[in-house]
Amino acid sequence: MTATQWTAAALLQRYDEVRSHTERLAAPLSPEDQTVQSMPDVSPTKWHRAHVTWFFETFVLASNEAGFAPFQDQYWFLFNSYYEAVGPRYNRAERGVISRPGAHDVGLYRGNVDARMQDLIDGLDQGTIDKVAATIELGFHHEQQHQELLLMDIKHVLSLNPLRPVYGGAPAPLVDTDRMGWVEVEGGLVEIGHREGAGFSFDNELPLHQVYLEPFRLADRLITNGEWLEFMADGGYRRPELWLSDGWAQVKTNGWAAPFYWSDYDGVWFEHTLHGTFPVNPGLPVSHVSHYEADAYATWAGKRLPTEAEWEHAVRTDTGDAAEPHGNLADTETFHPRAAEPGNGRLRQVYGDCWEWTSSAYLPYPGFHPAAGAIGEYNGKFMSNQMVLRGGCALTPPGHARASYRNFFPPGARWALSGVRLADGGAPA
Repeated sequence: MTATQWTAAALLQRYDEVRSHTERLAAPLSPEDQTVQSMPDVSPTKWHRAHVTWFFETFVLASNEAGFAPFQDQYWFLFNSYYEAVGPRYNRAERGVISRPGAHDVGLYRGNVDARMQDLIDGLDQGTIDKVAATIELGFHHEQQHQELLLMDIKHVLSLNPLRPVYGGAPAPLVDTDRMGWVEVEGGLVEIGHREGAGFSFDNELPLHQVYLEPFRLADRLITNGEWLEFMADGGYRRPELWLSDGWAQVKTNGWAAPFYWSDYDGVWFEHTLHGTFPVNPGLPVSHVSHYEADAYATWAGKRLPTEAEWEHAVRTDTGDAAEPHGNLADTETFHPRAAEPGNGRLRQVYGDCWEWTSSAYLPYPGFHPAAGAIGEYNGKFMSNQMVLRGGCALTPPGHARASYRNFFPPGARWALSGVRLADGGAPA
């Protein structure tokens, strides 16, 4: 959804910005890097580059370009992700066995579609721009989602290489965990969801609706590696009473004993990052933990995870609707969470660093209706067996974080850059 009044010049400028950024992210990677699929949840870099191109070809050019013909017939099959209404698609778990088209050929595909999109936009009258701009803008935000996924996925690919290759960023200074504070939030009847006039939103952020909340408190920062080490030392991964039943089954089945990218070398915990593998830095936010782990930690700490409505209301109360989201997002090029700034009685690390698990299942808001046609498959069809995360992370592109944004992953997912913020029901006992 968009409330932006686009001109052809503005659309062309934004199109070039978004598309060029994807190529900058892929530039440090070899063609071989871009082909690897290291697990079913990971997609090869070249697939991300092709899929976001397929989106513009399928949903913009196909219905607006005179004499449209696809760049290559089989690309529609290879690079469709989950849009059943568009046609059949290649098995997600086997994307890595497709050596052709290679990374260079994907670049040719991108260049062809870019040229055609630019010609199309440049030739549209304002009335037609008003009709197609929402779909084009959705394509921008769709590509930004895949820019984040590209970094998430290549992190896993590189983590399996014994050469420990570096993608980018630099290690943070060694820091200790600072004192965690609490921010009191009044309850009552509050508005949740995207607000009219606030720019772009996905359909799952709508409609704006009212929710009643009891008064609560939200931790002023994310849980740190040092605090997580205390949880581990107290048997956190060995105590079933701390875990949801499905989570404990995952612990036993998968042998979880630490966050996803941690490894024990001679009694010292190391963490893999996009800038290398280093001893765990105690003052940085813990990351790459599942919802099950986040919930178990909260139980161990005598607290809980916030609901998504609590998170959104607390952030709006603390930062205000007009505040431009900022923090350790991807534009900082740290590509990893950083320590919280000194506390000042307000919420810290709201945007950037880590996506924050909530206790809320990913479900439609009251009155939600998916868009008509294949575009309606974008979000609504996933509203089952997923949990909501809020905020953003160090891999999230700037301009892609806002108070109403609803990210979602299965509760057992660990490869996303996800962390933990605690909540409780009020003043300490």
